[in-house]
Amino acid sequence: MSATQQFDLQRVQKLRKAALLAGLMGVVGLAFVSRSIGGETMLHEGLEAFGLGLIVVCIVGRAWCSLYIGGRKKAEIVDRGPYSISRNSLYVFSFMGAFGVGAQTGSVTLASVFLLLTVAVFYATVKREEAWLAGAFGQTYADYCARTPRFGPDFSKWRDADSLEVRPQFFLTTLRDGLVFLLAVPLFESVERLQDLGWLSALVRLP
Repeated sequence: MSATQQFDLQRVQKLRKAALLAGLMGVVGLAFVSRSIGGETMLHEGLEAFGLGLIVVCIVGRAWCSLYIGGRKKAEIVDRGPYSISRNSLYVFSFMGAFGVGAQTGSVTLASVFLLLTVAVFYATVKREEAWLAGAFGQTYADYCARTPRFGPDFSKWRDADSLEVRPQFFLTTLRDGLVFLLAVPLFESVERLQDLGWLSALVRLP
């Protein structure tokens, strides 16, 4: 594995984070000038609660995945635990978190927009990573792709390891990154409060 390959992979990760941040800023901007139809109805509150549940699942799931993949992605094909049922398990949990973040607006529309944006950004990342992994691991990676879905999950493929070598640094970093999703709760609650006070005007109503 050359230094150039390492640099390219790091660059892809940085571009992905930048694109997601831009998308999140767009959703926040829309939240400032919109409100869910009917205001704070039971459906609105239920969507927020469901979204919060997805965020929690996202944080726990991403941390769980990091126990298996942390620090190993470029060194070997990890095909145990969550990676036995989906080649991109950590990203799947991130999709859940993305919908959960958008759901804190109380709007299915904004939640879906942020989810679709996240899927698009991660799909582009996945294609780049797959090309690199195919070149680095050849037939081993091809066999892994043949038996494991890109996103899945296919629970019938479940296989686990007898033991794991845990790398605390990667686990804690992934956990920290996941906790950022929770910032959506006070952020969008503050937006709703400002709208209630009349300091922000909702120009459009979204389902």
